[in-house]
Amino acid sequence: MNAREMDRQKLMDLPKEKLVDLMFMHIRDLWAVDGLYFLGIEERFGTEGATEIDRKVWEVMGKIEARRLKETLEIHGNDVQAMITALSASSWALDIEDREIELEKDRVKIRNTNCRTQKTRLKKGMDEFPCRMVRWDYLKAFAKEFNEKIVVECNVCPPGEHPEDLWCEWIIMMRE
Repeated sequence: MNAREMDRQKLMDLPKEKLVDLMFMHIRDLWAVDGLYFLGIEERFGTEGATEIDRKVWEVMGKIEARRLKETLEIHGNDVQAMITALSASSWALDIEDREIELEKDRVKIRNTNCRTQKTRLKKGMDEFPCRMVRWDYLKAFAKEFNEKIVVECNVCPPGEHPEDLWCEWIIMMRE
Protein backbone atom coordinates (compact mmCIF):
# COMPACT_ATOMS: atom_id res chain seq x y z
CA MET A 1 0.00 0.00 0.00
CA ASN A 2 1.46 3.39 -0.98
CA ALA A 3 1.39 6.50 1.21
CA ARG A 4 -1.71 7.97 -0.47
CA GLU A 5 -3.63 4.71 0.01
CA MET A 6 -2.54 4.64 3.66
CA ASP A 7 -3.73 8.24 4.10
CA ARG A 8 -7.10 7.40 2.52
CA GLN A 9 -7.48 4.43 4.84
CA LYS A 10 -6.57 6.54 7.87
CA LEU A 11 -9.26 9.07 6.91
CA MET A 12 -11.83 6.38 6.16
CA ASP A 13 -11.25 4.95 9.63
CA LEU A 14 -12.14 8.24 11.32
CA PRO A 15 -15.67 8.70 12.64
CA LYS A 16 -17.70 10.78 10.15
CA GLU A 17 -18.02 13.69 12.60
CA LYS A 18 -14.22 13.86 13.07
CA LEU A 19 -13.70 13.75 9.31
CA VAL A 20 -16.01 16.77 8.88
CA ASP A 21 -14.23 18.58 11.75
CA LEU A 22 -10.89 17.87 10.07
CA MET A 23 -12.16 19.17 6.73
CA PHE A 24 -13.43 22.41 8.31
CA MET A 25 -10.15 22.82 10.19
CA HIS A 26 -8.24 22.57 6.89
CA ILE A 27 -10.57 25.12 5.24
CA ARG A 28 -9.90 27.56 8.11
CA ASP A 29 -6.17 26.84 7.69
CA LEU A 30 -6.43 27.65 3.97
CA TRP A 31 -8.05 30.99 4.84
CA ALA A 32 -5.43 31.66 7.51
CA VAL A 33 -2.62 31.06 5.00
CA ASP A 34 -4.41 33.27 2.46
CA GLY A 35 -4.76 36.02 5.06
CA LEU A 36 -1.16 35.75 6.25
CA TYR A 37 0.17 35.91 2.69
CA PHE A 38 -2.09 38.88 1.97
CA LEU A 39 -0.90 40.73 5.10
CA GLY A 40 2.75 40.13 4.16
CA ILE A 41 2.21 41.33 0.60
CA GLU A 42 0.15 44.28 1.86
CA GLU A 43 2.94 45.29 4.25
CA ARG A 44 5.48 45.22 1.44
CA PHE A 45 3.49 46.53 -1.53
CA GLY A 46 0.44 48.26 -0.01
CA THR A 47 -3.22 47.30 -0.05
CA GLU A 48 -3.71 48.02 -3.74
CA GLY A 49 -0.78 45.82 -4.84
CA ALA A 50 -1.75 43.02 -2.46
CA THR A 51 -5.37 43.14 -3.63
CA GLU A 52 -4.33 42.88 -7.27
CA ILE A 53 -2.15 39.83 -6.55
CA ASP A 54 -4.96 38.29 -4.44
CA ARG A 55 -7.47 38.95 -7.24
CA LYS A 56 -5.35 37.10 -9.80
CA VAL A 57 -4.73 34.17 -7.44
CA TRP A 58 -8.42 33.74 -6.58
CA GLU A 59 -9.45 34.06 -10.23
CA VAL A 60 -7.27 31.05 -11.08
CA MET A 61 -8.45 29.29 -7.91
CA GLY A 62 -12.09 29.72 -9.00
CA LYS A 63 -11.37 27.88 -12.21
CA ILE A 64 -9.36 25.12 -10.52
CA GLU A 65 -11.82 24.61 -7.68
CA ALA A 66 -14.85 24.49 -9.99
CA ARG A 67 -13.22 21.84 -12.18
CA ARG A 68 -12.15 19.72 -9.21
CA LEU A 69 -15.55 19.95 -7.51
CA LYS A 70 -17.37 19.02 -10.73
CA GLU A 71 -15.19 15.94 -11.01
CA THR A 72 -15.18 14.97 -7.32
CA LEU A 73 -18.92 15.49 -6.81
CA GLU A 74 -19.75 14.14 -10.29
CA ILE A 75 -21.71 17.24 -11.26
CA HIS A 76 -22.63 17.10 -14.94
CA GLY A 77 -25.07 19.99 -15.31
CA ASN A 78 -24.16 23.38 -16.70
CA ASP A 79 -26.90 25.54 -15.23
CA VAL A 80 -27.00 27.84 -12.21
CA GLN A 81 -28.23 25.02 -9.94
CA ALA A 82 -25.24 22.80 -10.86
CA MET A 83 -22.86 25.69 -10.27
CA ILE A 84 -24.40 26.47 -6.86
CA THR A 85 -24.20 22.79 -5.87
CA ALA A 86 -20.44 22.93 -6.47
CA LEU A 87 -19.99 26.42 -5.01
CA SER A 88 -21.75 25.34 -1.81
CA ALA A 89 -19.02 22.74 -1.34
CA SER A 90 -16.16 25.12 -2.13
CA SER A 91 -13.54 26.48 0.23
CA TRP A 92 -15.09 29.91 -0.37
CA ALA A 93 -18.52 28.88 0.91
CA LEU A 94 -18.01 26.12 3.47
CA ASP A 95 -17.72 27.02 7.14
CA ILE A 96 -19.18 30.51 6.80
CA GLU A 97 -21.63 30.59 9.68
CA ASP A 98 -23.53 33.64 8.48
CA ARG A 99 -23.93 32.74 4.83
CA GLU A 100 -27.41 33.01 3.37
CA ILE A 101 -28.44 31.48 0.05
CA GLU A 102 -31.73 32.43 -1.58
CA LEU A 103 -32.47 30.03 -4.41
CA GLU A 104 -34.91 30.62 -7.25
CA LYS A 105 -35.18 28.68 -10.51
CA ASP A 106 -32.33 30.27 -12.50
CA ARG A 107 -31.24 32.95 -10.02
CA VAL A 108 -29.40 32.77 -6.71
CA LYS A 109 -28.61 35.44 -4.14
CA ILE A 110 -25.70 34.75 -1.77
CA ARG A 111 -25.01 36.94 1.25
CA ASN A 112 -22.42 37.06 4.01
CA THR A 113 -23.88 38.92 6.98
CA ASN A 114 -20.91 38.64 9.36
CA CYS A 115 -17.57 38.38 7.57
CA ARG A 116 -14.83 36.84 9.74
CA THR A 117 -12.04 38.32 7.60
CA GLN A 118 -13.41 41.85 7.76
CA LYS A 119 -14.22 41.65 11.48
CA THR A 120 -10.67 40.45 12.21
CA ARG A 121 -9.15 43.34 10.24
CA LEU A 122 -11.33 45.88 12.05
CA LYS A 123 -10.48 44.32 15.43
CA LYS A 124 -6.77 44.80 14.59
CA GLY A 125 -7.39 48.47 13.77
CA MET A 126 -7.00 47.95 10.03
CA ASP A 127 -9.20 49.24 7.22
CA GLU A 128 -11.74 46.98 5.57
CA PHE A 129 -10.26 44.69 2.95
CA PRO A 130 -11.44 45.88 -0.50
CA CYS A 131 -12.41 42.36 -1.51
CA ARG A 132 -15.01 43.09 -4.23
CA MET A 133 -12.77 42.40 -7.23
CA VAL A 134 -11.09 39.43 -5.54
CA ARG A 135 -14.39 37.67 -4.80
CA TRP A 136 -16.01 38.78 -8.05
CA ASP A 137 -13.22 37.40 -10.23
CA TYR A 138 -13.24 34.15 -8.25
CA LEU A 139 -17.01 33.76 -8.70
CA LYS A 140 -16.93 34.70 -12.40
CA ALA A 141 -14.14 32.18 -13.09
CA PHE A 142 -16.01 29.53 -11.07
CA ALA A 143 -19.24 30.21 -13.01
CA LYS A 144 -17.48 30.17 -16.38
CA GLU A 145 -16.37 26.57 -15.75
CA PHE A 146 -20.06 25.63 -15.77
CA ASN A 147 -21.47 27.86 -18.48
CA GLU A 148 -20.35 31.02 -20.27
CA LYS A 149 -23.93 32.31 -19.91
CA ILE A 150 -23.86 32.36 -16.10
CA VAL A 151 -23.55 35.95 -14.91
CA VAL A 152 -22.31 37.07 -11.49
CA GLU A 153 -23.37 40.49 -10.23
CA CYS A 154 -22.26 42.24 -7.07
CA ASN A 155 -24.86 44.19 -5.10
CA VAL A 156 -22.75 44.90 -2.01
CA CYS A 157 -19.11 44.32 -1.12
CA PRO A 158 -16.24 46.37 0.30
CA PRO A 159 -14.77 48.75 -0.61
CA GLY A 160 -18.31 49.90 -1.36
CA GLU A 161 -20.73 51.05 1.30
CA HIS A 162 -22.63 48.30 3.09
CA PRO A 163 -25.01 48.02 6.02
CA GLU A 164 -23.50 46.77 9.29
CA ASP A 165 -25.30 43.42 8.97
CA LEU A 166 -24.36 42.74 5.32
CA TRP A 167 -20.78 42.49 4.07
CA CYS A 168 -21.39 41.13 0.62
CA GLU A 169 -24.25 40.09 -1.63
CA TRP A 170 -23.88 38.34 -4.96
CA ILE A 171 -26.50 37.57 -7.61
CA ILE A 172 -25.84 34.60 -9.89
CA MET A 173 -28.11 34.00 -12.87
CA MET A 174 -28.28 32.73 -16.43
CA ARG A 175 -27.92 35.40 -19.13
CA GLU A 176 -30.66 35.27 -21.74
